[in-house]
Amino acid sequence: MTRQRILHLTLLLLLTTTHAMAIGTWNIYHAYNDITEIVPASQRVYVLSAGGLFSYNVDDQSVQTYTKADALSDCNIAHIAFNNATRRLVIVYKNANIDLLDDNSQLTTNISAYYTRTMMEDKTVRHIYMNGSYAFLSTGFGVMQINVARAEITNTFNLGFGVDYSYIEGEWLYAASPTAGLYRGSTKTNLLDRANWQRVADYTPHPEQKTTVTDNRNNLTWTTTGQGMLTAYRITDGQQQTIVSGIRPDGPAYNCFGFMRHTNGKLYSTGGGYTALAEIPRPAAVQTYDGNTWTLFEEDIASRIGHRYENMLAVDVDPTQPQRTIVTGKSGVYEFVDEKFSRHWNIDNSPLQSALTDNRDYVLVMGSKIDAQGTLWALNAQAPSQSLLEMSKEGQWTSHHKAALLNEDNISYGGLRSMIIDSRGLLWFANYHWDGPAFYAYSPQNDGMLAFKSFLNQDGTRMNPYFAQCIAEDAEHNIWVGTNVGPIVVYADAIANNDNSHINQVKVPRNDGTNFADYLLDGVNVTCIAIDGGGRKWMGTASNGVYLISADNYTQVHHFTTDNSPLLSNNIEALAINGKTGEVFIGTDIGLCSYMSDATDTHTSMDKDNVYAYPNPVKPDWNGPITITGLTYDADVKIVTSNGVLVNQGRSTGGSYTWDGNDMKGHRVASGVYMVQTATADGKKGTVCKIAVVN
Repeated sequence: MTRQRILHLTLLLLLTTTHAMAIGTWNIYHAYNDITEIVPASQRVYVLSAGGLFSYNVDDQSVQTYTKADALSDCNIAHIAFNNATRRLVIVYKNANIDLLDDNSQLTTNISAYYTRTMMEDKTVRHIYMNGSYAFLSTGFGVMQINVARAEITNTFNLGFGVDYSYIEGEWLYAASPTAGLYRGSTKTNLLDRANWQRVADYTPHPEQKTTVTDNRNNLTWTTTGQGMLTAYRITDGQQQTIVSGIRPDGPAYNCFGFMRHTNGKLYSTGGGYTALAEIPRPAAVQTYDGNTWTLFEEDIASRIGHRYENMLAVDVDPTQPQRTIVTGKSGVYEFVDEKFSRHWNIDNSPLQSALTDNRDYVLVMGSKIDAQGTLWALNAQAPSQSLLEMSKEGQWTSHHKAALLNEDNISYGGLRSMIIDSRGLLWFANYHWDGPAFYAYSPQNDGMLAFKSFLNQDGTRMNPYFAQCIAEDAEHNIWVGTNVGPIVVYADAIANNDNSHINQVKVPRNDGTNFADYLLDGVNVTCIAIDGGGRKWMGTASNGVYLISADNYTQVHHFTTDNSPLLSNNIEALAINGKTGEVFIGTDIGLCSYMSDATDTHTSMDKDNVYAYPNPVKPDWNGPITITGLTYDADVKIVTSNGVLVNQGRSTGGSYTWDGNDMKGHRVASGVYMVQTATADGKKGTVCKIAVVN
């Protein structure tokens, strides 16, 4: 299948500086920090870095990235190689999918037959060798031949052993295996017949250099620096002259986004990597993104504190001192000021306790939050006699240890995390561990604790989750909890009455003429939840991608998976929303992507300073939505001609409203100036803005 998608940057013609992305579009924020393969091709050089792809044009010095959001059919690339005969780059993904990128047109052709083929053998591709218009892929079971010109698999030679690399000399196709040795078969025979292959020598590693490559076309040697950047040099009169220096696309430093918050106008993230199921060693990776620039917090900390600094699990910003950031994780609490390490707390200088006696690498603070006064609230998991603690801005600690947070072994629960502060000032958090799935509401005002340990729903049906994984408050002040068997909700009136006797599963009517209903996302492993400006629920899952549920909970607005969208992975670890723009950040197990939704945070009033439309003017080649932003909740919007003829009307989603540019009959409106008339939900008139349409 050929994807007729020319690589481009979306051009928005804005009246003022607004979103960088149009509603409904995707972006992928890839880390290009670890170059593993460099492939010269005419005037471009293609670079595989941390599983992502970019190119550098020698002629105009431009850098181009290629992602699933614009050019590629998949993500997480394993290998690349250039076929000179066809001028195509062969791209092989770790899941065995294959793309061919045309060097001239920059169009991509996908070969999915190998990816979709069901087979018991190891499909891993270890090496790509080019011969004429053919590519030979060394795999976990043998060698596969691809006709690059015709974009099809022509032969599969199953040798019964893994092949590290292959090559052709004369009439012989060689296959080198670290377990079986070096085999060869004559291309004049039927190589599908295993009997036509013979062992001819022991195995020797491939001498090929993939990160220092000679480019004879441009008389350059391409290589990588210690900082993961692309550079090139030329030898002139015996002297090495640097021609290209320090090339790397902008992006995060790591593809680790296990925890995210959007606050203070920025996306804050940490690496994550520690759960009840497994510990995946990840760098701390405290990163921020302000919509333009990525910033990595200071990393060289372990040598200064004398123990490990990794697997950070939560981050928050002090609202009273925005330059102060607190990060917590596997080895305690860390303070940063202006992205620089300031101080940290563990078993040596605080009441925090280790999960293992005196082990400074294992002081689990998996959840934390800073309140409006700058006070840190922290959860100390798997501790002998601590659980919930408070630390003042001055560094003074107070324990609020509760018996309700202890497991059967009389230590604090194993996965205390996902702390939020709701609109009532209550601290909510969950136990993401099989030793006692539960969630809690703690009141700092009276030191009271409301524990939800029974998962009996409103119908008397018992849920049996292994994990309570995430918590969020919706626009109506209800509390949502994601579990491995589906989402649950505690309504605001139950919270006001301190009622923890049961929880609720939302019933979605089938609307099939019966009175039957189904529980919302029943049985779906919900790992993270975020609420957008329209009161809608974004729910990330462990293996089913991302769901968007309407504000009334009855409609599935979107269900994004890797099959129907540029989503990087169906395993979602974290969600965060930029309420000002509506951009939904989606942290997966292999990296970060985002979707520009049509809901933004609401405003308290609508005036000329915050209500505007974009793009504006609307040019003839614009076919996307036209967005009006700066609206109040559930605002009434009418779009009329200069003569007052109504062409469109509706209600805002959060603080935004979108118009497709058509009239009430579905026809494209004529060129002219259109008035946007707004009113609040209770009928009070708002401001009027104008949209110019040019056809």
